[in-house]
Amino acid sequence: MERKMGGIMITKIADNIISPLGYDSNANFKAVLSGETMLCKHVDSFGLPVPFCGSLLNRDEIISLANAEIACAENYTFFEKLCILSAQNAITDCNLSPRESNVIFIISTTKGNVDCLENSLEDTRCILASSANKIARYFGNNNTPIVVSNACISGVCAQIAAIRELLSGRYRYAVVIGCDVLSKFIISGFQSFKALSPECCQPYDKNRVGLNLGEAAGTIILKAGKPSNEEDWQYVSSSIHNDANHISGPSRTGEGSYRVLADILKDVDANEISFINAHGTATAYNDEMESIAIHRAGLDDVCVNGLKGYYGHTLGAAGIIETILSMKAIDNGVVLATRGFESTGTSYTLNISNQVRETSKTAFIKILSGFGGSNAGISYRKGGKA
Repeated sequence: MERKMGGIMITKIADNIISPLGYDSNANFKAVLSGETMLCKHVDSFGLPVPFCGSLLNRDEIISLANAEIACAENYTFFEKLCILSAQNAITDCNLSPRESNVIFIISTTKGNVDCLENSLEDTRCILASSANKIARYFGNNNTPIVVSNACISGVCAQIAAIRELLSGRYRYAVVIGCDVLSKFIISGFQSFKALSPECCQPYDKNRVGLNLGEAAGTIILKAGKPSNEEDWQYVSSSIHNDANHISGPSRTGEGSYRVLADILKDVDANEISFINAHGTATAYNDEMESIAIHRAGLDDVCVNGLKGYYGHTLGAAGIIETILSMKAIDNGVVLATRGFESTGTSYTLNISNQVRETSKTAFIKILSGFGGSNAGISYRKGGKA
């Protein structure tokens, strides 16, 4: 569990999302607010014999954008170009000097360039540290970047890793980039689990049959120091637990996720929480587990939402882009709708809506769960008390 130490405050100073719904955070928020999705059925994609429902980036458009904005773009893979574009947009927004020694780059991804292995098992581009170094060096940063690859919870774990570095005093700024792109390897892997829905996913719904996959990149830049103004987003608390249940199945008692929530509630008053942005993959076991964990934590009345109905599961990017969208929602006084949800399909009835709601509260909790029994959560508050 990570708490602020020695009075050090962590604030969010910039962000960016690149997804099929848009190439900046505001465009993505507006699209989600209006209920848009790019999830659709893809036939004959990636050479797969079975169709799948997912959300894919326009590769030609992204490559064209990268070629125009990234020096020596031909030296980078599609995954690396996405990371650089997203980070570059966020860095520009806050006028950060990324080459300074007080800046650390942290990359969240589950698969990176795994598609390179389809051509050669000896392709070194699939080594995550290699990509992280290329990305940091592109920005002139000579610090050793950190790679976080912990299944589906990577995006929140990467933020926690950043916060640990900032609290330690080793760095003042952290550029946290989450990114994953789809490939034959990834999609066929989820197909082998029988985990994919042939239609748009329905988080927490009684008719849910599985998840959709998506691709995106997101960047959040964190700073150690006092907020610039009272409206800044401040880090509050975080936690990571492993329920040690199964290599791919979550605890049937929600143990790890419950412990994450219980830890965070030591620092966050439940009455302050606008909503819990949950993992909500729309698989039978994940959504059931989360309902149990939220109930055990005594948060049945708190609003819960899930954003997979707009993007699908974006793997290492999910924890980043869903945190950013949660911030944007509270900035605009709303709780985003859970697209695809109609009627409760979990043991405990969560406070979920498929309609946008108004809110005046200023804190939220973001939780994720993943393979290997991993669970993580983080809480931010907009302004207010330190």
